[in-house]
Amino acid sequence: MYHKSKSFIHILLQKKYICKLNLNQNKYIMDNFFEGENLRYAMIGSGSWATALAKLLMNNQERISWYVRNDEMIDEMKKSHHNPYYLPSAKFNPNRIFFSSNIDEIIEKSDVLVFCIPSAFFLPEAQKITKSLNDKFIVSAIKGIIPVDNITVAEYFHQFYDIPFSSIGIVSGPCHAEEVAMERLSYLTLSSKHIEVARSLCDVFACSYIKTVPGTDIYGVEFAAVLKNIYAVAAGVCNALSYGDNFMAVLITNAFHEMRDFLRASHPDTSRLTSTSAYLGDLLVTSYSQFSRNRTFGSMIGKGYSVQSAQLEMNMVAEGYYGTKCIFEINKKYGIDMPIAEAMYKILYEQKYPAYVIKQLSENLQ
Repeated sequence: MYHKSKSFIHILLQKKYICKLNLNQNKYIMDNFFEGENLRYAMIGSGSWATALAKLLMNNQERISWYVRNDEMIDEMKKSHHNPYYLPSAKFNPNRIFFSSNIDEIIEKSDVLVFCIPSAFFLPEAQKITKSLNDKFIVSAIKGIIPVDNITVAEYFHQFYDIPFSSIGIVSGPCHAEEVAMERLSYLTLSSKHIEVARSLCDVFACSYIKTVPGTDIYGVEFAAVLKNIYAVAAGVCNALSYGDNFMAVLITNAFHEMRDFLRASHPDTSRLTSTSAYLGDLLVTSYSQFSRNRTFGSMIGKGYSVQSAQLEMNMVAEGYYGTKCIFEINKKYGIDMPIAEAMYKILYEQKYPAYVIKQLSENLQ
């Protein structure tokens, strides 16, 4: 039955009749997709978060494929049994991994594609794809918005590759790559349009130190992941300016309200509980953790670094920088009162003096 369903959905997608599938039919087909035997999984990306998720995939899969764009990096990973540039404490057996710097080759050998490329560099990599994605399941672990288009990764695959939202899953936190590498107890939220598919994704990533939570709010968790990075940058700026714990509690409370109001206006969902870990929890850990690159980036900005200098010294991507501009542009449509996000835009894109901007912000918080 699995092979017939998979063939059927492939034909429908080719003929652009996928829209004729009703909700129950689509749900049934996707359930059978994940019930199929010997599904092949691939990681697309080679940063810290991609490395952590590859480690999780290998807990439950005999083999995976891994797209790494640099051949020299692949050679080093094979020799050293770890990623030499990001998360080197995460060890793996290269004999269980098919590496390639050819993204089409990875796609051809895989059924489930986990995309984990920083949003700022996503388009150049995605534009290399020439193979069809029609019979693939797409998982986005990208915590950012596609620049210029100002759309989420799920929306990008839906618009430009005709992938139905029912064939897309989202990985969200709260979870830092460093603690995954150390195998500290962590939680992931796996979201898809259908709860049965989300539960199947949970089984893919769960292990003794990773608890998984299924969800269906693919729009909310993607935007929440973008927003929490912006607020973590704000937390870092305020920390560098010597604002204390009392102020930080008020800042993050107001950030949570901004997040909730934005999600309600942009993607209403009466079943969404923003007080749960994928929203509030991810906001808290990203704003407070020593491992938060967005908080670190904000702290450097607060100390007087330019954006370029901070990025060069970190040698890692702070998604909050790019997300700030995207949310600023998107919010022109909705007009939500977002003083913290707007303050970060003034500092990062209008080069306003951080101490002055935060002083003004502090008078509007409650």
